[in-house]
Amino acid sequence: MNKATRYVIKLSAILTFSILFFIIGSILVKGIPNLKLSLFEIEYTSQNVSLFPAIITTVMIVFLTLIIATPLGVFTGFYLIEYANKESKFVEIVRLTTETLSGIPSIVYGLFGMLFFVIKLGFQYSLISGTLTATIMVLPLIIRTTEEALMSVDNSLREASFGLGAGKLRTIFKIVLPVAMPGILSGVILAIGRIVGETAALVYTLGTVAKIPDGLFSSGRTLSLHMYLLSSEGFHIKESYATGVVLLILILIINGLSNYMGNKIKKGRYNE
Repeated sequence: MNKATRYVIKLSAILTFSILFFIIGSILVKGIPNLKLSLFEIEYTSQNVSLFPAIITTVMIVFLTLIIATPLGVFTGFYLIEYANKESKFVEIVRLTTETLSGIPSIVYGLFGMLFFVIKLGFQYSLISGTLTATIMVLPLIIRTTEEALMSVDNSLREASFGLGAGKLRTIFKIVLPVAMPGILSGVILAIGRIVGETAALVYTLGTVAKIPDGLFSSGRTLSLHMYLLSSEGFHIKESYATGVVLLILILIINGLSNYMGNKIKKGRYNE
């Protein structure tokens, strides 16, 4: 690598981090002074514009979506890499489908969710409609990252396990999974980030009701959707910046918990 290439790489990295720090810094500077206790009241009113119901709804959406999407995505990735015939047409179709779905704008997922889940199935604007739409949206991401994580595992590890008499399933759970866990977890974290930051898909399926959903068929709004609605109305710009600060903190907490759980799982596998 010559000096010019290294210079371009360093310049690109500095520019990327500068933009990131500028965005985060501007949100923190404008949002932290506007944080107040009234924003965390349990019930939303037009006076307090509380974001507490949005926090609970965001956590519920993330939790329910991951419960559905993570097993489906991870198991599909394991099947495509560990079991399926690499040259079969079925595998090619699945991979082409996941790559195509990954590039579809989120608003298209929202329109599909509205037409199918909200109208066709009669779920209305509800938590279940938003969850199922978000599941379809992040599923290709989890599948692809799982595949990449499994392909990064050295085949010599599998061969050594088979040579010691371990079966296919035992090799996957005891050898392959612990090594691939960081990559799989990265996909889950990316999925969390997309769910938390989504607005277009959820405004057509989850709805915009500013309350804590009391069931799967109740409407609500996530933090990002809450922030978008406050800023678009133009009356609560300061509160929207405060919501952005809380959103950043929530993402950090969720990602931290995901990393912690992944490390615990990985250590547990190795200890066994």
